Amino acid sequence: MGVQQNLIYCDNDTKSIITFLCEQSNSLYNCGVYWARQLFFKTGKIISKFDPIYEVGGNIHAQAMPSIPAQQTLLSVSEAFKSFKELRELSFLGNLGQNPKVPKYRESGGLFKVSYPNIGAGKPTLTDDGKIRFPLGNQINRWFQIKEFLLPLPANLDFKKVKELTIIPKNGEFYLECSYETPKIDVELDVNQALSIDLGTSSNLMACVDTLGNSFLVDSRHAKSMNQLYNKRVANHKEGKPQKYWDGFLDTITRKRNHQMRDMVNKAARVAINHCLARGIGTIVVGWNIGIKDGADMGKQNNQQFVQMPLARLIERIKQLCVLYAIRYVETEEANTSAASYLDGDSLPEHGKKPIGWKASGKRTKRGLYRTKDKSLVNADLNGAANILSKVARNLGIDLSRLCRRCLTTVARIRLWQSTKKCPIPV
Repeated sequence: MGVQQNLIYCDNDTKSIITFLCEQSNSLYNCGVYWARQLFFKTGKIISKFDPIYEVGGNIHAQAMPSIPAQQTLLSVSEAFKSFKELRELSFLGNLGQNPKVPKYRESGGLFKVSYPNIGAGKPTLTDDGKIRFPLGNQINRWFQIKEFLLPLPANLDFKKVKELTIIPKNGEFYLECSYETPKIDVELDVNQALSIDLGTSSNLMACVDTLGNSFLVDSRHAKSMNQLYNKRVANHKEGKPQKYWDGFLDTITRKRNHQMRDMVNKAARVAINHCLARGIGTIVVGWNIGIKDGADMGKQNNQQFVQMPLARLIERIKQLCVLYAIRYVETEEANTSAASYLDGDSLPEHGKKPIGWKASGKRTKRGLYRTKDKSLVNADLNGAANILSKVARNLGIDLSRLCRRCLTTVARIRLWQSTKKCPIPV
């Protein structure tokens, strides 16, 4: 399933209608959460999928919305409590580090998403001039004498393939999110060849090595400078104001920063996938520790840079593209991969299971360099990526004979955003 978000440009009347719908959706969601919380606190039972629709579907806020979007809002309540139930079960088994909390209310008077499935009665339709017609239902028609509102369809989408249209309020604006089917693309790939990805915390967003002896780094310094500028502008604007102060200017710069990070995620994931497609690599291995950002202690500046990098979103995007191209995706914990020396064949104990007296053959000399046992210098992040791959190589049946010293020392650096001044002028 593919998803595309587009910023909505519309007149003030249409924006008022969308605002009203999102306000009612927010209030309806809170009503559903209130009923589900009370049921849990008093009986210990957790709601099933359609319970909120049966119990809260006649609410005044549900009546103020078209019936199908109202049902979708209440199904969001069910999804929240379903996640709570699953986390609770994991907690009982001791597989969760902290106890989950019951889903909370959204901010009173806020905005929540409004979803229109593109199927059945009350679905959106396409007009002759290429705009999407969203029905508003009988109640709004009686109140305001408005039957519908129109939004433009993104030019690159086929309306017949769109499964759901969702209006999402975010940072003072509204986005139209279109979910559509994406058929799998048949590509001849060798699952015995793998690309390893080490997500970086400093100047590299990704350090990548493959079993064919190739390597590359995806630069993150530009993205971190964007985050630094955003933090500086926010701090200057909020100077002397309350901590929770927020206004339209902060919405604008936050929206721009979020667009930049989303662009970075999409481009970085595409770089990794294109590398695999061009070389017939059928497996991607990513090193990831759950809760890696919790309690990060790398200093104030490094903490800010690390926490604000959307690494989990990048992993999710890589997973989505792997499904699209039928690439095998493997995720493994990356304990001790930065400390151990790949070229010296150091063992890689799991987190919390390091043997007494375990010591790496080499060590980092400075940021970006790793010195092996024989005093050779290799790239530290690529050494970590190679270790990540070696953690799963035996289980996956992957041959690492071509992953040697050369690809850990000679490396290409990929910059996701290239200055126009440095780009060659086309003839």
